[in-house]
Amino acid sequence: MVYETILLVGLVFVSSWLFIKLLGDASHAPMRHVFQGYVVAVCGAYFIYCWRHSGQTLAMKTWGLRLVGNNEQALTLNRALVRYVLAILGLAAGGMGFLWALLDPDRQFLHDRLLGTRIVRAPI
Repeated sequence: MVYETILLVGLVFVSSWLFIKLLGDASHAPMRHVFQGYVVAVCGAYFIYCWRHSGQTLAMKTWGLRLVGNNEQALTLNRALVRYVLAILGLAAGGMGFLWALLDPDRQFLHDRLLGTRIVRAPI
């Protein structure tokens, strides 16, 4: 998750710069809310694209991990979108969706448990 965060900082930095260059100041409502939604959407686009394309984000490739759905199949667009939304909700709930893995017998995140997806080892 640390690797993923480092990559996201770069992605958010560049996309924020682009937003501010095109639309101006985003420090006051309602533009602040538009900006926040934009950042969530940009991060979502990154994750959903990676999960759909190869089942791996750049950080997951580094660690030899891959996200799969039922029967080891790639995620559909709908399932990738739902997984992202559930992960955001789990993060917004104080990280409980991720801390769930500490209690889960298979060490799955809550959003993976609910959606029927899982992270497996992949060749590096």
